[in-house]
Amino acid sequence: MLADVIAVNMEVERMSVGIEPVPPQPRTPGRGRPVAILVVVLVAALAINVETTIVNVALPTLNSSLGASTKALQWIVDAYNLAFAALVLAGGTVGDRFGRRGTLIAGLVLFALGSVGAALCTSTGPLIAMRLVMGVASALIFPTTLAIITDTFRDPRQRAAAIGVWGAVTGLGVAIGPILGGALLEVFWWGSLFLALAPIALAAALAAPFVIPSASPGRQNRLDRGGLVLSVVMLGALVYTIIEAPDRGWSSAPTLAGFAVALGAAVGFAWWERRRREPLIDVRLFTNLRFSAASGAVTVAFFALFGFIFLITQFMQLLQGFSPLETGVRILPVALSIAVGSVVGTRLAVTRIGTKVVVFVGLLLLAASFGWIAASDLAITYPTMAAQMVLLGGGLGLTTAPATDSIMGVVRPEQAGAGSAVNDATRQVGGTLGVAVIGSIFSTLYIRHLGDSQALGLMPPAARSAAAEGLAQGLAVSAQAPPPIAGAVRGAVDTAFLAGLQAGCLTAAAVCLAGAVFVLAVLPAHPRTSAPESQVSGTRKSAIVEP
Repeated sequence: MLADVIAVNMEVERMSVGIEPVPPQPRTPGRGRPVAILVVVLVAALAINVETTIVNVALPTLNSSLGASTKALQWIVDAYNLAFAALVLAGGTVGDRFGRRGTLIAGLVLFALGSVGAALCTSTGPLIAMRLVMGVASALIFPTTLAIITDTFRDPRQRAAAIGVWGAVTGLGVAIGPILGGALLEVFWWGSLFLALAPIALAAALAAPFVIPSASPGRQNRLDRGGLVLSVVMLGALVYTIIEAPDRGWSSAPTLAGFAVALGAAVGFAWWERRRREPLIDVRLFTNLRFSAASGAVTVAFFALFGFIFLITQFMQLLQGFSPLETGVRILPVALSIAVGSVVGTRLAVTRIGTKVVVFVGLLLLAASFGWIAASDLAITYPTMAAQMVLLGGGLGLTTAPATDSIMGVVRPEQAGAGSAVNDATRQVGGTLGVAVIGSIFSTLYIRHLGDSQALGLMPPAARSAAAEGLAQGLAVSAQAPPPIAGAVRGAVDTAFLAGLQAGCLTAAAVCLAGAVFVLAVLPAHPRTSAPESQVSGTRKSAIVEP
């Protein structure tokens, strides 16, 4: 059923832009059945995207069940993100060098084993270790899925349609994680959140050998071990430093040293890759604006999205009193609008409108949505919040899916895994930076406004310190305050949170607006090649872009 829908969607998309159907072509060993391949990689991508959000709803439960400290809870989330981000470029390259089907299967099996291991943990240390394993597996899986799509759908319009569906699944994963996690927590123990993902990964791993063709025999390139090590140091140092910067201080010596290591590794990586005959990734791609400007747009979009999720889940659960499941259901408009925006955005980008206009409009919608959210208060109704989320999700879909197609459109087929990994790395770095920066701005404004509260000033020093640690602690302090000042303390906590929320959203809006101006200035509208891409045999010609 799903295969038929995807096939019809691609054919209708071709007819809508006036392209004659492609005559049946002989089946080649390396191409297989495109729709069946797409379904398998979408299932694999869904498991990864659900994993990125499902664990967040379990943090309060892990706090009580395992006695996890705040720092341990942070690393239960960040261990996965750190391993994923640090190794994603290496994972994409492993697929390019040693076979994408085998890499995908190995990643899915490792992901399933890590999920089962996480479910069986009884303390935070082993759980953090299993989250690292799952991050390593995701670094093998996620870039490989996009590389397989790019290699399977060589026609630019079919590739755009397939990437649009891939982007839609990414959006759905954002919402399915909290919804599935909330539902499981209401019936089972916290380990079920991890255990539920194992069958999804194993189903894709079992189907892959029958659906995805093995790579055609060809010249085996050497693995660029030096580039591999430098990429891990570069991305690992950058993401780790961003994660720790809010606690250590953005101008502290460890933070500056971490950024210096990341910058040094980046410079070393570029120098090393330019000297290699068979590089990990052709760094000259970054001089192609359809690659570099589109990567910047993806980074901006995920900076905004992850910062939004960080704040809105607290607002819904702690201030509006919704359960994790109720919160997940209420975030559904974001996911659905991301799905619609991804499909529509890629379809519009391959027409006369072009990638530049579509991505520009997407970033403007993101900026508008955050500006709208910043004007909200505690009296906001859910229909208004849903409208804000539709605007946000639509902007994200219009931005990321066409930008991803732009990135993959200039990468040679034999380096599709590395190109996909760059796209994935920009998502991870942007998202991690969004949580860190917006979280820091929120925390600064929250603490400042609490310090100005006369009612909270009447509380003992220990209570004031506890309230400054976060919204949950502030609400607990207000509940324990003496009746004469309890209402004033609660009002101070609410006001402080809203001040932080508004400042964080205004920051996200400003970043999106700056990204929109950047895209309008430098992102080319269309690729231009000397021959239709579908006619290029073996390797895709380098795209000569025009504004």
